[in-house]
Amino acid sequence: MEKNGNNRKLRVCVATCNRADYSKLAPIMFGIKTEPEFFELDVVVLGSHLIDDYGNTYRMIEQDDFDINTRLHTIVRGEDEAAMVESVGLALVKLPDVLNRLKPDIMIVHGDRFDALALATSAALMNIRILHIEGGEVSGTIDDSIRHAITKLAHYHVCCTRSAEQHLISMCEDHDRILLAGCPSYDKLLSAKNKDYMSIIRMWLGDDVKCKDYIVALQHPVTTDIKHSIKMFELTLDALISFNKRTLVLFPNIDAGSKEMVRVMRKKGIEHHPNFRAVKHVPFDQFIQLVAHAGCMIGNSSCGVREVGAFGTPVINLGTRQIGRETGENVLHVRDADTQDKILQALHLQFGKQYPCSKIYGDGNAVPRILKFLKSIDLQEPLQKKFCFPPVKENISQDIDHILETLSALAVDLGGTNLRVGIVSMKGEIVKKYTQFNPKTYEERINLILQMCVEAAAEAVKLNCRILGVGISTGGRVNPQEGVVLHSTKLIQEWNSVDLRTPLSDTLHLPVWVDNDGNCAAMAERKFGQGKGLENFVTLITGTGIGGGIIHQHELIHGSSFCAAELGHLVVSLDGPDCSCGSHGCIEAYASGMALQREAKKLHDEDLLLVEGMSVPKDEAVGALHLIQAAKLGNAKAQSILRTAGTALGLGVVNILHTMNPSLVILSGVLASHYIPIVKDVIRQQALPSVQDVDVVVSDLVDPALLGAASMVLDYTTRRIH
Repeated sequence: MEKNGNNRKLRVCVATCNRADYSKLAPIMFGIKTEPEFFELDVVVLGSHLIDDYGNTYRMIEQDDFDINTRLHTIVRGEDEAAMVESVGLALVKLPDVLNRLKPDIMIVHGDRFDALALATSAALMNIRILHIEGGEVSGTIDDSIRHAITKLAHYHVCCTRSAEQHLISMCEDHDRILLAGCPSYDKLLSAKNKDYMSIIRMWLGDDVKCKDYIVALQHPVTTDIKHSIKMFELTLDALISFNKRTLVLFPNIDAGSKEMVRVMRKKGIEHHPNFRAVKHVPFDQFIQLVAHAGCMIGNSSCGVREVGAFGTPVINLGTRQIGRETGENVLHVRDADTQDKILQALHLQFGKQYPCSKIYGDGNAVPRILKFLKSIDLQEPLQKKFCFPPVKENISQDIDHILETLSALAVDLGGTNLRVGIVSMKGEIVKKYTQFNPKTYEERINLILQMCVEAAAEAVKLNCRILGVGISTGGRVNPQEGVVLHSTKLIQEWNSVDLRTPLSDTLHLPVWVDNDGNCAAMAERKFGQGKGLENFVTLITGTGIGGGIIHQHELIHGSSFCAAELGHLVVSLDGPDCSCGSHGCIEAYASGMALQREAKKLHDEDLLLVEGMSVPKDEAVGALHLIQAAKLGNAKAQSILRTAGTALGLGVVNILHTMNPSLVILSGVLASHYIPIVKDVIRQQALPSVQDVDVVVSDLVDPALLGAASMVLDYTTRRIH
């Protein structure tokens, strides 16, 4: 054992009450079962698992090859408030005998159901350690009160999101006993979508149903307002009938009000309607496939706002039952679902859309973290809970290695020459970087991007980095709202009308942001560089091409057609050299790496480039750096070319100063330091006196494109989470 202070196996009791909590507990149970040298597993089944009207779902536990040690019939029928209370009481009467017999070291309890409250109460009073899964979350109704009550009884906590972790800390729970692991069900979800699904769809919805052309409906009673929730369910069914799409309706859970909801279904003839399939239970593996390929999911189940986000399936969340949950972009809330028309409009808005996959609730690695956490529990430590009362320290709860996972972004920089992928931390540290040559064809390029990102995401787990999303910096004109490269530069071939967001989001199950490389450089300066805290500044990239980005009133300027800040194509001479854009006399035609390479080759072909102390190997292409080296060694022609290039860039900066009047201009890229003295001279000679004091500096960021791509992820996800 790793730390638990004794040589025997840890005896773990997992108690499951219904189909929903089993979907979260099963991955942990499978994990425990694979390590018999560390754990003994006892399974207790109670609640609605054992009721025929709710599908006798204990059978799926048996089908998963788990031995059920104890079956407890704890539900008092009636499906009203009194029946819920009586069911808790009945469970409290029966559980002590079971726990005395099993004598577990620790009991794993999930969520916020009234059955789980009975389990936690029994275990706490019998001095059995409790591990609570999914504490700290906020939803709505009585579930919040039950969840937080279980938190106060539990000794250890496994939470799914950083805000849930913060809630637990704010509730005075011991920081060392909180594990931010993610939702265990995501371990299964994120590997599920590629399985054969059409046979499952046909089995539950009929042979004539197509992928993305059906709806999954799952609605439960709201125990704090039963009358309204029944009315809302009636309106939902009316809207679904009017919408006229094949719909799989699952029966509600056993909460107070469920009996009345079933009556509404039967009154409207849902079980016999040709467009509806009404079922009590769908095995979780099959349910995953059904929601992953649905045109929409509707209702008020936590599954809609949590698990379904992993697939980007559109969700309509009705009413207040999940009002406090963190959600992805795929969820449309209809909190006042008081008319059929509102629900119908929501169906028209959402049905058939595809959203970026979200990993708010997990990254697919929860179970290994939880097993490691279990192994670390020291049974010799005092059982009595410790509470950490205010002041609460910020962000100091620990994972199993007592090292806070680094919130990070996966950043991709698609340049004219190289393709780079980096893992970037919240502080702008590039934890690891991967570089390959940028392929010439679309197929090779997109496959290489996916391969590098998958490898980097896997490496991030080993480096203790939690990837929040993917940011992509690419040359060309980009629609960042859709994640599409509209038109590319000539430096990157076969790169027009390319959707980058969808393939990466589908492969990595992460949100994806895309923007132009110049814009990314500006965002990097705003978050990590010399533009931090400035209201207005401009960034110019001097690399293979010339790009730029404009920050105005703290916001990035994209323009009406996403063409703002194409600063490399400011014309500084009417009869200048040809530019790759098709025009003449652009800054890029003078000052880019390509332009300097062109001039260097001309000099080399005329034997005018090399000077004493300088050579170019036969297998090495002549480039901009050779021209710079020749100028430094006294080559007058090379010096003249660099002076002309710097003057062109300086004139462009003057135009920017006169147009935007920024407080700072930042030059970045490999050529920036060579141009800065000439640019400042041009400003002194050509700019209006009112802007001559504007500072022009060289960026101190090593990889502005990578950092800017990362900043899109880090800015958005942290703002959304906190």
